[in-house]
Amino acid sequence: MSVTTAHTEKVDGAGHVPPAELRPYVGDYVGYELVGFAAGTHLGLPAPTLTVIVTFEPDVVISRAVLPAQSGTAYETLASGITTGSVTIAHDGTQRGVQLEFTPLGARALFGLPPAELGSWLVDLGDVLGRDAVELRERAAERATWPERFAVVDDILLRRLRALGEHTAPDRSLRHAWHRLVSDGNARVGAVAAEIGWSRRRLAAAFGAEFGVTPKDAGRLGRFARSHRMLKATGVPDLADVAVQCGFYDQAHMTREWNAFAGTTPARWRRDEVFPIVQYDETDGDAQ
Repeated sequence: MSVTTAHTEKVDGAGHVPPAELRPYVGDYVGYELVGFAAGTHLGLPAPTLTVIVTFEPDVVISRAVLPAQSGTAYETLASGITTGSVTIAHDGTQRGVQLEFTPLGARALFGLPPAELGSWLVDLGDVLGRDAVELRERAAERATWPERFAVVDDILLRRLRALGEHTAPDRSLRHAWHRLVSDGNARVGAVAAEIGWSRRRLAAAFGAEFGVTPKDAGRLGRFARSHRMLKATGVPDLADVAVQCGFYDQAHMTREWNAFAGTTPARWRRDEVFPIVQYDETDGDAQ
């Protein structure tokens, strides 16, 4: 997709479904090229996934990070853990790159570590992918089309997945609990713990060690991510309907959660966000 607005803003981007072998580990890829916008900021919103960004130019500049010590940093490539906080990204009106969303299982399979080891930190992608991160950026940046760039990502991630061989996946019961809480907006922590035969205390401890968030926050992130996707859809959805469909008690509950996670309301985010393609996301963070 390529669009040039009356204000000479160029919006170009594409999505890509990864090969079947990668789908338990990585959500849809998003390529974006945004040129000619006024300099400013946009929000990087939390999700029940780990965000990976590979820039072509310019670097990603984090003007406000979840962890204040990381504010003001710039990255050619970055990876983040699962967090309940948003980040503010400064831009000069131009952004080009590819964004990926790794599931919790993908962190194990492709990074070789559980999401909790990243937590709210932002790190250079090379810290978790090694030289593969450099190769990915250089080869993808050289390609002329989105399908060619996505093919590079497929190649490197598949190669890495196969080279790592056997990897330690989270406990099956823990994976079930994650999936239930993230995918079902009405799931309750106590009921999910009972489903797998664990106490709430055991579930909370295992969640923190593996995912870096609490079971309650996993459910909150799932609801927030679903509302985020719906609010990006073409047209203006009724906010009360969005709230009900995503598992919130009502619109006021959804607004409170948006303020907590994003520091803004759903309506204000829709009005202010200038880089909609960067916000594209089709994964629920299913760890299965």
